[in-house]
Amino acid sequence: MKKTALVIMAAGLGSRFGGVKQLEPVGPSGEIIMDYSIYDAIEAGFNKVVFIIRKDLEKDFKEVIGNRIGNKIEIDYVFQEIDNLPQGFTKPAERTKPWGTGQAVLSCIDVIKEPFVVINADDYYGKDAFVKLHDYLINSTSNSNKYDMCMAGFVLGNTLSENGTVTRGVCKVDDQGILADIVETSGIKQEGDKAVAVDKAGNPIEIDIDSAVSMNMWGFTPDFLKELETGFVEFLKKNGTELKAEYLLPEVVGKLIKEGKAEVHVLRTTDKWFGVTYKEDKQVVVESFQALVNKGIYPAKLF
Repeated sequence: MKKTALVIMAAGLGSRFGGVKQLEPVGPSGEIIMDYSIYDAIEAGFNKVVFIIRKDLEKDFKEVIGNRIGNKIEIDYVFQEIDNLPQGFTKPAERTKPWGTGQAVLSCIDVIKEPFVVINADDYYGKDAFVKLHDYLINSTSNSNKYDMCMAGFVLGNTLSENGTVTRGVCKVDDQGILADIVETSGIKQEGDKAVAVDKAGNPIEIDIDSAVSMNMWGFTPDFLKELETGFVEFLKKNGTELKAEYLLPEVVGKLIKEGKAEVHVLRTTDKWFGVTYKEDKQVVVESFQALVNKGIYPAKLF
């Protein structure tokens, strides 16, 4: 059986879990959002999980989640650190945060040898997306000289918060289901039966509420990690002295598409995303998981 890995980006979590919104219990037996992603991934056929964390969180992280699932799936830990840079580069003295999602995934280069899916630690994606991405990675027979990638394409209307605006990667998809472009769009909110946002100049714009959007759920082959490595060097040459510049996964993918080096298959899912973007979202998330348990989609206790 072909091996597949789930990579969870969790390095952005705070130093003490007790006050971190992403790791507050939301399930009926104290589950956190990440538990549901891992459960769905195992059910879909993934047989390895890689946690991207900060080194100083390792002990606490294992106590909160790692030790509970160690007998369910193979686990690896990698560390995203601000000083983990290619030879010849050093961080600006005043920089306080790591270098973004591209650097996060690059930190897996020594442990990932199989096709893999990347997700955020604090987002609930639903079962359908895990099945579709897993099956794509298992069955892909692309003979193209391009990087063969996939992503979960969520319906914009299923990813909005009732408590404020959100930022989403709005996708342009061609007739063959291939990603043509992805535009990071901020300030999105629902107004009646449509979605509105603001452009870079601050002007209001309307977005089709049925648009496909990225929720940072990507499927890659391991050779993509070498591209991330090369791209990180280029990024640092241009931006390495900036205090807030980030090497972002969607931007790397977008650049490869424009250069004709990658083909991204958008796998549409109608599952409803939710997460704790705002403090007020937590109760909605708790109620949503309870409803899924009541419907029999999840057991009352996952692990």
